[in-house]
Formats: sequence, structure tokens, C-alpha cells
Amino acid sequence: MTPHPQRSARLLDGQTALVTGAGGGIGRGIALRFAEEGAEVALHCRTAVAAARETAERIRALGGRATVLRADLTDEDACRRVVGEAADWGGGRLTALVNNAGVQPLRGLPGMTAAEWRAVVDTNLTGVFACTQAAAEVMRGQDGGGTVTHIASIEAGAPAPAHAHYSASKAAVVMHARSAALEYGPWGVRVNSVSPGLVDREGLAESWPEGVRRWRRAAPTGRLGRPEDIGDACVFLASRLASWVTGHDLVVDGGVTARPSW
Repeated sequence: MTPHPQRSARLLDGQTALVTGAGGGIGRGIALRFAEEGAEVALHCRTAVAAARETAERIRALGGRATVLRADLTDEDACRRVVGEAADWGGGRLTALVNNAGVQPLRGLPGMTAAEWRAVVDTNLTGVFACTQAAAEVMRGQDGGGTVTHIASIEAGAPAPAHAHYSASKAAVVMHARSAALEYGPWGVRVNSVSPGLVDREGLAESWPEGVRRWRRAAPTGRLGRPEDIGDACVFLASRLASWVTGHDLVVDGGVTARPSW
């Protein structure tokens, strides 16, 4: 990725952020954009430790500060632990949380088991609930409060075959952000969501060529998303530029959902 030009006053100077699922492509893009805008970044991962460490090294090479934290976010205690570790690493402060960790297995509804359903919901939704609750408690007691941004999906409103558990979890994530904005607002905590469209990743064009072609035809911008596109949206929502934005779902999809569906 090409670093954005350095500014004398960056948007996130002085912030400490936790990005969950930072071992993957979108999480990596978010973490790097936060660092480029001046934030110190704690990168959470569950299994992609090597990738998260590589991203942390890239941040340090940019002159930033980063650490890697490992946790299984289907465990409520682990969610609280990783938030606490990020705040401790930040000197007792945590100003931004990006709930990016998620899974997207394919499984048709007729054959789906309750265990398969729970595996997606526990990661994509319950982990968001627990991490947000823990982060809000930290942010409540600090000057300036903080921000929480959930990574949802345009599938929250436009389901795809074999994605019912994923789509349902992401629709719930959008509503959780709105509910959390309502209840945590008096604590000085803003909560929003970002709903990406199809974001490019290594090997996608080879593994799903027809899907990529269909997306490019459908997108008014004519391209897939890039991880930094989602990172830019998250930077905005965590910055002073969005100080009066909360309870909002920011769609970042190259205009795909603007097209008529009939």
C-alpha cells in the first residue's frame, strides 16, 4: 500500500487505538491508516500472529508505535482482557476501538446447524458486544471519551446465498452500533459502523473471477475496494472531523448499493 502524505497535524495524533482482526487484509489496512494518521495501534489477532506482527513492524518502520495482542473474541473474558491490555499498553488510555474481527463461512440454511450459526454469531456479534462494553468502560473515565467503530457489511441489507448467518450477524452489528451510540453517548463515547462492499484481497480474482467481473460491472466506480478505503472511513469516524457523528452506518462500496435492483 502507498502511504498517504504526512501532515504536520495528523488526524489521530495522541490517540491509542485497538483494531481487532488486524491480521487480515481489511484489519491491516485499518491499522496502517490509523498509524499513518498518528495513532498508536494495538493489533489484535486470533491465529494470524505472523501477519499481525508483520503489520506492527511496518508501523514501526513508519515511525509509529504498535503492539500485537492475541485473543479468542468468542470468549467474553478474553474480550475484556484484550481491551484491558490495549489500555494498559496505552498508558491507561484507549481512545478508539475498531471491531473488525469476523468470519464468513459459506453454508446454506437448509443444512446449517445451530453450532455453525453460533460460531459466526459469537465472533461477529457477541465479540463486538463484549469488546465495546469493555472499551466504553475505559473511555468513560478519560478526558475526551472515545470512539468505537464496527465493521459491518453491505450484506446487512442485501443477503447472498449461503451467507444467512453472516448477513444476520452484520445486520445486528449495525443495530448494535446505533443502540450503543444511544446508551454510551452520555459517557462521551461515539459509536458508528462501516459497511464495506467487496474488498480486494490476494488471489480473489483467480478464485472468484465471475464474481469480480460482476462487481466491477455493477460498481459505478468500476473497481473493487481496497483495505485502505475502509481504513480511511474508520480514520474519519475516529477523528475530530466526525465529532458530531454517532449512530451512523457509513457505506463504503464504490456505489454498488446505489444501483437499482430491478
